Amino acid sequence: MLSRQSIISFLATLSVVLAALWLGRSLWVNYMESPWTRDGRVRAEVVTVAPDVAGLVLEVPVRDNQAVKKGDLLLRIDPARFELAVQEARALLAARQASLAMRELNAKRRLALDEQVVSREDRDDASNAAARARAEYQQAQALLEVAELNLRRTRVLAPVDGYVTNLSVYPGDYAHAGEAQLAVVDRHSYWVYGYFEETKLPLLKVGDAVEMQLMSGQLLEGRIESIARAIYDRDNPQSRELIADVNPTFNWVRLAQRVPVRISIDRVPDGVLLAAGITCTVVVKPRATDAAGAAAQAQ
Repeated sequence: MLSRQSIISFLATLSVVLAALWLGRSLWVNYMESPWTRDGRVRAEVVTVAPDVAGLVLEVPVRDNQAVKKGDLLLRIDPARFELAVQEARALLAARQASLAMRELNAKRRLALDEQVVSREDRDDASNAAARARAEYQQAQALLEVAELNLRRTRVLAPVDGYVTNLSVYPGDYAHAGEAQLAVVDRHSYWVYGYFEETKLPLLKVGDAVEMQLMSGQLLEGRIESIARAIYDRDNPQSRELIADVNPTFNWVRLAQRVPVRISIDRVPDGVLLAAGITCTVVVKPRATDAAGAAAQAQ
């Protein structure tokens, strides 16, 4: 007969073993089968701002990391040269307008004269001269519009609502046309990229609810927006003949590749500061129907 103390010891040992098995099973399901990842990263659209015209920078009325609204002045380029170009284009337009008026009047007079006084060739020449003067006038109009456009483009405006980042242009610098001078982070474009192992992709569906925990402990809510359909294969680059160049591998363990999953952010708690590049833990909450279906298939 077993003593009471032996029975209690046996039951205690059995309880510990069962608890360990349950804990191990829970950890296995949590880490290997649940759709979550620690490899999440906040992203945002960054607009690189470049002037459309070249010149000396006269004014930079913004500071680094300053919040700006669409249309706010970011920097101003010296407009003197462009103002002179507008004046020149206006003078050219006036000259072409006077020439057009003279050519049209001359052509009208020749058409009114009798053919015995003015030949048909002279009439045609006058009409052609008037048409050419009209084309030159339209060309001068276009040149004036270009000059006025360049003058307006000396004021570089914020293209989106956002935050100025990595500001490195100052008054006195020379700005080249098309060369980026600063960047603006679009404040309405934040999203999260979660890098999930390929073994967990069957558990993910577009539209699933997602909870994202930042390193600071703050929680964000969102939904799966899309799943990437390609990742770079470093072991299979293309050769010069555009055929696969497969390197032999002798690894005993195959590591699951990580696939980017784009997650839209639906709710940001008050006081949470989002910055592109910060990391977070991403936990997907599959819909009930999908979870039930996956459980049925597993059985």
